[in-house]
Amino acid sequence: MSGDRLVDGYALVVFDLDGVIYLIDQPIPGAVETVARLHGEGRAVAYATNNASRRAADVADLLTGMGVPARPEEVLTSAAAAAQLLGERLPAGAPVLVVGAEALRTEISEAGLKPVATADEAPVAVIQGYGPQVGWTDLAEAAVAVRAGATWVATNTDRTLPSGRGPLPGNGALVAALATALGRDPDEIVGKPAPELFATAARRADNGRTVVVGDRLDTDIEGANRAGLDSLLVLTGVSDAAELLAAPAERRPTYVSWDLTGLFEPDGVVRVPASDADHGGWQVTTGADGWQLSGSGRALDALAALCAVAWRSHPAGPVRPASSQAVQVLERLGLAP
Repeated sequence: MSGDRLVDGYALVVFDLDGVIYLIDQPIPGAVETVARLHGEGRAVAYATNNASRRAADVADLLTGMGVPARPEEVLTSAAAAAQLLGERLPAGAPVLVVGAEALRTEISEAGLKPVATADEAPVAVIQGYGPQVGWTDLAEAAVAVRAGATWVATNTDRTLPSGRGPLPGNGALVAALATALGRDPDEIVGKPAPELFATAARRADNGRTVVVGDRLDTDIEGANRAGLDSLLVLTGVSDAAELLAAPAERRPTYVSWDLTGLFEPDGVVRVPASDADHGGWQVTTGADGWQLSGSGRALDALAALCAVAWRSHPAGPVRPASSQAVQVLERLGLAP
């Protein structure tokens, strides 16, 4: 990056939550200070989450309790969006089988529909979202209802969710189990990478530009791309440098930073891929036995240089260091052979 701050180019910053602002229920280091700085400068922020186990007000309370003052209207959840979609399509009072947390049942009620728990109650739709208590019985009822003709809507298909012990099964894993039993996919998936959450948030920026900040290439970054928005991948959550190098075109971010400080610190963020004219002091050579990284400079510039090569061709084996600083950089990026 040049000497300009990334944040100065945007009227609205939209954050993912898990892996970006917090990990389960603890703020990620630097997140509280970053959001406070945005508020202090009078900048607009919003939060978009695929987690369907909390309502917008609950998320706002959680954030505020962590030291990140937030209002319910700043929070967009896949649960609310999915319930709104069904509320617009179904007649008032229509029965909907809810597979998920109590928050999802409440969203269905507030959309003017009747939440039910069994296929015997003749639901016209099934809505499936993450809930830590979802089990075999819930999936069995959903399978019976869908086979009887109910529309099947998933709030999201995140394969995993972050935790202090590493990635754990997310709603996508449970959706996949039901899809395996049914032999087909959901009729509709509402959350990221579908563009609706980000597109809704971006409308709040009026004519200004919006940047999406996320930790997952398969949801946050792809969703931003599908919504036509710039994105910043932070390496504090699920996706890592190796996944970034292997990313298909639809999952490639505009920028990468170690954490949220990249919004303000020009040295803490890089545009990807590196331009042909500027690899930040790094050189990448390719051969039959893999790649070699040589030179010196910032680790993020090395990552951008590697992206420039990887996104033009498929990686051919491990990346090997060809300079003393390259050894340290590859270790920091988690790419050491």
